[in-house]
Amino acid sequence: MSYSDRVIKRGFDFIVSLIGLILLLPIIAVAWIIAATETRSNGFFVQERVGRNADLFNVYKIKTMIKIEGIDTTITQANDARITKSGEFFRKTKIDELPQLWNVLIGDMSFVGPRPDVSGYADKLEGNDRIILTIRPGITGPASMKYKDEEELLRSQADPKEYNDKVIWPNKVEINKNYINNWSLITDIEYIIKTVAD
Repeated sequence: MSYSDRVIKRGFDFIVSLIGLILLLPIIAVAWIIAATETRSNGFFVQERVGRNADLFNVYKIKTMIKIEGIDTTITQANDARITKSGEFFRKTKIDELPQLWNVLIGDMSFVGPRPDVSGYADKLEGNDRIILTIRPGITGPASMKYKDEEELLRSQADPKEYNDKVIWPNKVEINKNYINNWSLITDIEYIIKTVAD
């Protein structure tokens, strides 16, 4: 991805995220109130993720899960007992992702790119795979779309974490490398449209 490509991508992200926040702020506010009431805590889920250049940043989402004693994993499966009733709806409609418009606006994220992971994945990449760390992580992207049913897929595995680490994650790396090497604004727009329409 050339310097001019990066400028175009960032300019698009800034303008669209600003418009999106202005238009969708009422929905975000209502979702936050519902999540805060149901979880009896801050309605925003805030978690440290790995961003561009392996720098850490806080990602913001509507809270859709509660803590349950004995369950301590960052891998979420379908029908996860930690997912709240409102959280199930927010996940299905992607409303839980809307606060990430703020992450895009301030430059932590992009609309399209590799999903931002917790430490232990992208920051551990080596060699040519580290190209993934040269761009901002995205709200959606080709790997996210391929594995849109990832939670259901993991639920069917005997060891979800092992399957994620040995099968899904390496495939996501290859998909994201191809995305970066063949980037275009038109493709980004197509991914955004497909994500919203799905």
